[in-house]
Amino acid sequence: MFLEFISHVAEHEAKGLPFVMYRKPNENRVYRILQDDDQLHYVQNFSESGFVFAPFDSREAAILLRSDQIKNVEYKIRKSTNTNDEVIVVNDSQKEFHVSMVNEGLLEIEKGAFEKVVLSRAVEATCKSSSLTIFQRLLDTYTTAFCYVWHHPKIGTWLGATPEILLKTENNQFTTMSLAGTQTANEDLAPKWGAKELEEQQLVTDYIINALKAKVSGLSLGKLESVRAGQLWHLRTKLTGRIKKAGLAKVIEVLHPTPAVCGLPMTAAKNFILNHEGYEREFYTGFLGELNLMSETDRTKTSRNQEHKAYRAVKNKTTLFVNLRCMQLKKNKALVYVGGGVTKDSIPEKEWEETVAKSKTILRAVYGH
Repeated sequence: MFLEFISHVAEHEAKGLPFVMYRKPNENRVYRILQDDDQLHYVQNFSESGFVFAPFDSREAAILLRSDQIKNVEYKIRKSTNTNDEVIVVNDSQKEFHVSMVNEGLLEIEKGAFEKVVLSRAVEATCKSSSLTIFQRLLDTYTTAFCYVWHHPKIGTWLGATPEILLKTENNQFTTMSLAGTQTANEDLAPKWGAKELEEQQLVTDYIINALKAKVSGLSLGKLESVRAGQLWHLRTKLTGRIKKAGLAKVIEVLHPTPAVCGLPMTAAKNFILNHEGYEREFYTGFLGELNLMSETDRTKTSRNQEHKAYRAVKNKTTLFVNLRCMQLKKNKALVYVGGGVTKDSIPEKEWEETVAKSKTILRAVYGH
């Protein structure tokens, strides 16, 4: 069933048409959305319906994949075919530049320009596998992440396995999260968080609370928890509430880019990123997902009265994820994007090591066996 499902996507791609395939965290169904023409459609005000793919720079328009054809199928996890870390060669050619950039960021923090800045880099790797093959490796390995492959002939092909929700809505109810801090998983041992990670997480949480409080009502803060994504641990706090009449667009506007991918204050951190990283992030640390898709559920699943079966709940759902742990495919190359949050307690050498650990998370899927 899945082979037929994915071969249909391959045929669609061969015709030069856009598509996206994805699986939501902790679910066992893979969805595909096919657009029947090759036109570039853009989001105007987030009242549209389809699959949105937005860049890091919010001044640039988000792309809307029209949901001309939607289908889903059950996916059964195969035994992981990802490579061992020993096969992944770490290229140190960017190390000097990255460490120097982190030092410059620390100087600006010391001057008071910003409290935090997220600095990233692109790792180039030879890629001999197709996007659909890599997508299946992501599905088999990252069950708690949002796994996707997105393609538009006029933009390119992107894949990822991201652990971070930007925003999830059901009618006017919403959920978002603050996600910060990173540790490499050590077997099944729970992570021990230091002052740097805890402070970084609190900065992100406080920012989101302050940004949202005028746009939503009933804002509620969940408990701080450790969550695992593949071989990495993160700190996470969930926030829930109700969207006011200002609407979805206003909430997205204040959430993106989050401090977890940009910094604090946002404008100063973003300017530093654009002037110092030395490459274009494009859709890395942007966001993607279902936009205003209608979901119909039976209110009376256990009822034996057939008349009651007619009562169904129709809900408008949006589920957006921050585009982390991702890559862009270019011919026989994969550009893997990785970064980390820099605060006053950051150590440049350790920031480099964090990007290396994060790159291995995705490079495993690129290399396979």
